[in-house]
Amino acid sequence: MSPNEIKDVANLDLKPHVLRERLRDLVNEGKVTKEGVAKGTKYKFKKTHTAVAHLTLPKVKVEGHGEVTFPLPETAKKVQRYVEAPLPNREPAGYNRAFLDEYDPNNTHYLTTEEKDELEKLGQAEDQAQPAGTYVRKILNRLLIDLSFNSSRLEGNTYSLLDTEKLIQDGAPAAGKDPKETQMILNHKGAIEFLAEPTGDIGFNRITITNLHALLSENLLGNPAAEGRLRTIPVDIGQSAYVPTAIPKLIEECFDLILNKAEQIQNPFEQALFVSVQIPYLQPFEDVNKRVSRLAANIPLFRHNLCPLSFTDVPKRLYVEGLLGVYELNDISLFKEVFKWAYRRSASRYKVIQESLGSPDPTYLKHRELIKQCVRDMVEKRVERSNVTKTLVQFLDGRIESEEKGEVVNLIEKELTSLHEGNFARFKITLRDFEEWSQAWRSSSGDLK
Repeated sequence: MSPNEIKDVANLDLKPHVLRERLRDLVNEGKVTKEGVAKGTKYKFKKTHTAVAHLTLPKVKVEGHGEVTFPLPETAKKVQRYVEAPLPNREPAGYNRAFLDEYDPNNTHYLTTEEKDELEKLGQAEDQAQPAGTYVRKILNRLLIDLSFNSSRLEGNTYSLLDTEKLIQDGAPAAGKDPKETQMILNHKGAIEFLAEPTGDIGFNRITITNLHALLSENLLGNPAAEGRLRTIPVDIGQSAYVPTAIPKLIEECFDLILNKAEQIQNPFEQALFVSVQIPYLQPFEDVNKRVSRLAANIPLFRHNLCPLSFTDVPKRLYVEGLLGVYELNDISLFKEVFKWAYRRSASRYKVIQESLGSPDPTYLKHRELIKQCVRDMVEKRVERSNVTKTLVQFLDGRIESEEKGEVVNLIEKELTSLHEGNFARFKITLRDFEEWSQAWRSSSGDLK
């Protein structure tokens, strides 16, 4: 059919450019073929996808699994019905490089213009003139808990939100938990802190993503050498008809291509969804691929001072089914709905959190790393309270402008007086140094409680 015929038959109330964009997406996703040019253009369904349309399996009742649910369009429901069919009834699928090759940054679109606009309005959280990463550092303490908990939960981790909070803030593992679950939470904390560092090096490049994998997989893989390295062995996807490629050269080429294309994409939400789809589909690492994709999806959101994506309340079942649709059909319809719903939930949560926070101190933001270094030095050198001001003034001399020195000294002293067992780790202070400094600090102030 021609675009006008499709519009009339389907009774679509769409502007011509929106209809053309959606048809282009269907072509790029491999569901539709395009023939002819200009007014002679015709679109036709690919036969390879007709099996999905003819499935008549019962509707999924997610509520029965104790998870929240949300309405899905028919395109997503078709994918859902297909991946819920018994495994023997689903066609075996291998890695389809064309799914990546045919994605043309800023011309191919997983998200429509309307969807991008909606997500951007929801995600606006900080003055765009602020330095990149300002907002995430403002809410970092809360994000460490939320994202660590929810990303781990999607992997089957049984830590509760309260358990996660105690582990991250107090370093106290929950009783009776598998050490691997504790390690998984701590790995998330380190990885999120890595992405939130105020450096221009964080992006869709090999150094960032391989190190992100190394942080997330620390002490969890059978082979420590596999941490942060692209895989050279086959992997299987449980309960899926999809078999990822086992060719090392192809894995490396496609991994670099994913990063290259992601970096070219201009819209942060399109970037986030693109890596959320393509990294798990390739399975570039021996394990921990989905975790890498979930945290990597936040890179563009951090950059643009948008609300982060913490996967709050995301139903595990729908998340997995969405990825199965990507794996077995190269169809993002269901996964995209999960992604959009997840972002709406996350944005709503952080808008409330934002209202409870004051504006960040611009001087603190400007000298954040220097302040952290000074706090760490004061603790490691056991500088007595009476000598802190003098020591700091001498140390800062020549390092910052003289008119800022007094304010920075006050900020460092404020951090020192606020230091406790629940926050010392963010200054990269060891437990032994903190305990010895803390005892000396209280003694010098006469507080021996």
